[in-house]
Amino acid sequence: MKDNGSIEQIRRYPSPNPNIRLDEIIYWSDGLRVKGLLARPKQQGNYEGMIYLRGGLQTIGMVRPARIAQFAAQGFVVFAPYYRGNRGGEGKDEFAGADRYDAVYGVDVLKQFIHVEKVHVYGFSRGGLMALWTAIIRPDIASVVTWAGVSNAVTTYWQRLDMRRGLKRIIGGTPNKVLESYEYRTPLSQVSEIDAPVLIIHGTKDQHVQIEHAYELEGYLQNSGKPYETWYSVDLPHHYPPKVNRQTVNLLCEWMKQHR
Repeated sequence: MKDNGSIEQIRRYPSPNPNIRLDEIIYWSDGLRVKGLLARPKQQGNYEGMIYLRGGLQTIGMVRPARIAQFAAQGFVVFAPYYRGNRGGEGKDEFAGADRYDAVYGVDVLKQFIHVEKVHVYGFSRGGLMALWTAIIRPDIASVVTWAGVSNAVTTYWQRLDMRRGLKRIIGGTPNKVLESYEYRTPLSQVSEIDAPVLIIHGTKDQHVQIEHAYELEGYLQNSGKPYETWYSVDLPHHYPPKVNRQTVNLLCEWMKQHR
């Protein structure tokens, strides 16, 4: 079995930005070949590294080339795992179950393209769970950003009627039947293991991942004495309007660079 994080294949991928190179990578995670997308500036430089952890479930919320190119244009080498079972990758998407290690070992993939020891982790929506777990498991994380991030898998089941069928199939039942499986996916009780500063970004009118996820994460970080910051946006939904989105990306990238 190949080492976790070792690269099996790299192939060029069409880029929406002439200044950013994209490559699709097949790498090893727990004995599975998993895929992800790498974005890096074409101009030579000593860039920061970022793990981009997508939202959604299975094919919903898949990594968008334009989005990770947007972050790379801010001066980052960005690696975005698709998670196992997606786009031809082996295994199955487990909604922050064992597939959290696709993010954890994605750090080892990213480090093969940068020259710094610590990397930044960004998670959107479901990616919030993945980002928190990555920072809990790995000591080499410089900062964590969770934007509209899920922090509690149990809460997600009860709030998202449209996701219940998929979550029951993936996790094995409802929280009433398999609570331990939902709690296994929920990182809140272990955020005391995070050494990196955490930035929480959330809109108060988010109907996909309600603001309670952010408040609960904030409470756990505060009780653990961990450094964190909150950017709550009044009346904004899950997906920010384009102009505000761009401004927020610029600001969070600057925040990351301040926490090298």
